[in-house]
Amino acid sequence: MQKEQISKKRILYTRLMKMLMILSAALTCGLVLFLVIYVLVKGIPNITWELLSTKPSYLSGSIGILPDILNTLYMIIATLLFVIPLGVGAAIYLTEYAQNKKMVAVIEYAAETLSGIPSIIYGLVGMLFFCQFLNMKTSLLAGACTLVIMNLPTIMRTTQESLKTVPQSYREGAFGLGAGKWRVIRTVVLPGCVDGIITGCILTVGRILGESAALLFTAGFAHSIYNIIDGLGSAGASLTVALYVYAKEQGEFGVAFAIAAILMILTLLINLLATQVGRYFKKRRDI
Repeated sequence: MQKEQISKKRILYTRLMKMLMILSAALTCGLVLFLVIYVLVKGIPNITWELLSTKPSYLSGSIGILPDILNTLYMIIATLLFVIPLGVGAAIYLTEYAQNKKMVAVIEYAAETLSGIPSIIYGLVGMLFFCQFLNMKTSLLAGACTLVIMNLPTIMRTTQESLKTVPQSYREGAFGLGAGKWRVIRTVVLPGCVDGIITGCILTVGRILGESAALLFTAGFAHSIYNIIDGLGSAGASLTVALYVYAKEQGEFGVAFAIAAILMILTLLINLLATQVGRYFKKRRDI
């Protein structure tokens, strides 16, 4: 009799927990779908060719986001040029070369701490260090340097986890054939985990696209068109900063929703690209 009661309680408990998990998953999916659909419905009707291909004109009152698109592109390129070599190089050293495990643990802990710091603090530090101390002033380059510090832990930790997935037997086999340390890393280890590295880089692009708080302090609000060389040394608004300016400062909610829809579409495409790239390299590795 007692066993039957315990069995009934377990069944009831299991069903209750299952219902709670289903409810949680449904609420999460519902919120995500509501947010995506709401932004797209509000934003897509306001996206026009004139908006995408022109710059703002205060004389005629027209609004264009071409400078903001170019500024975002320049910032992504500049950030990736710095963060990929630094992040991947640091991960290779910590995983393959470093002998002091305590030092590795301290650096990993510091990286995890950096990834949890609010972006507004990065913006404040970037303004004080890059803009004022290094005299970069308010510019896209100062914003890119700030984004490098923000995204360095992500690239480093993603690459580390990818390097750890390569079986140790691959390294030992290459060493047994007489290959040196760097040759083993370059020809055996890195090709075996390139899918994780590329996926981490693509997801980093998504984070750069969505960043605004740090850039408010470092990159500025300008809506001027420059080439990439002149643009990096000048102030400029990214798409996320432009969204804030049009919504908060100018009250142009139609333009703000259009920018939000563009960012939403780009984020969805980046996540899809990361998934497809991961699958592609995984299939190549399995073959």
